[in-house]
Amino acid sequence: MGLMDEIELRLLPEDDRKPVPKPENLGFGIHFTDHMFVMDYEEEKGWYDPRIVPYGNFSLDPAAVCLHYGQAIFEGLKAHRGEDGKIRLFRPYENMKRLNRSAHRMCMPSVDEEFLLNAIKQLVKVEERWVPANKGTSLYIRPFMIATEAYLGVRPAKKYILSVILCPVGAYYSEGFNPVKIFVTDKYVRAAKGGVGEAKTAGNYAASLMASEEAKAKGFTQVLWLDAKERRYVEEVGTMNIFFAFEDEIVTPALSGSILPGITRDSVLRLGKKWGLNMVERPITIDEVIEGAQSGALTECFGTGTAAVISPVGSLHYKGIDYVINNGVTGPLSKRLFDEITGLQYGEIEDALGWIETVI
Repeated sequence: MGLMDEIELRLLPEDDRKPVPKPENLGFGIHFTDHMFVMDYEEEKGWYDPRIVPYGNFSLDPAAVCLHYGQAIFEGLKAHRGEDGKIRLFRPYENMKRLNRSAHRMCMPSVDEEFLLNAIKQLVKVEERWVPANKGTSLYIRPFMIATEAYLGVRPAKKYILSVILCPVGAYYSEGFNPVKIFVTDKYVRAAKGGVGEAKTAGNYAASLMASEEAKAKGFTQVLWLDAKERRYVEEVGTMNIFFAFEDEIVTPALSGSILPGITRDSVLRLGKKWGLNMVERPITIDEVIEGAQSGALTECFGTGTAAVISPVGSLHYKGIDYVINNGVTGPLSKRLFDEITGLQYGEIEDALGWIETVI
């Protein structure tokens, strides 16, 4: 893919653009900006016609492969506006790399990571007025790729669309930065080794809906997933990675092929090591977690992800029993990590690790 001047701009007249919602009305994934980035792929041409155009519907053939065989992947990152007015992205190159890893796993074409990131930055500049200024708000960035070839045979498609849409967002969970109640399921599984659990592909999220809806109906915020084979080993929580803070180690399940390699997860591991903490990636059973909660050896539990950043867990419900963690309150490590990462994102803390990419 060539230089940025190859991106065609087809922008709406100022008078035709939508009003920006008030910060208190943002929600998550409800409002979308005026424009989006799109480019097309054909096997014989590669990627072509990159453009920023008015936000609108795609025209898809009813036989488009994405509608039948699930060739659809996506990413998620955020743009934050600091008090200095600058707009920053947090470790965006990692998202570009992960998009390509997902594409490889789903037999989809790779993209030029530098080009796509620059396209995202240009789109954010076009939609600069949509980046909210309040702490705790951000502009969510959703790159995604779908297979568009009209073909009902089962093979990788030969045509694709890659698009990026933007939406201003508030807090992901209505609880905000407060401990959530988690339901541990041994009935459903999110992914299995050898499958596509480590890819950010659409079907993984569809497969999680039944368990999530059942948990919410019982009054829980999210589901804790166990491994597919034995239903013993902890994998993820909801759409997040998970950490357990014990007295002498901070544990997160080791990447096994069925766990998404989260960017916030990696950031927490790196920060913890920088602070001198014993950060450990290893298999951990639900029995070890429950025993730790009962004895007090488990001092904190929290999820990590782009949407919520750090989500403290106040209790785990397993086999009919609620196990309270840290008296159901947010622990000091969760708070420190949340403050550090959000401080970097909003430009309040010096970026000593080189994680921040400034847009404007």
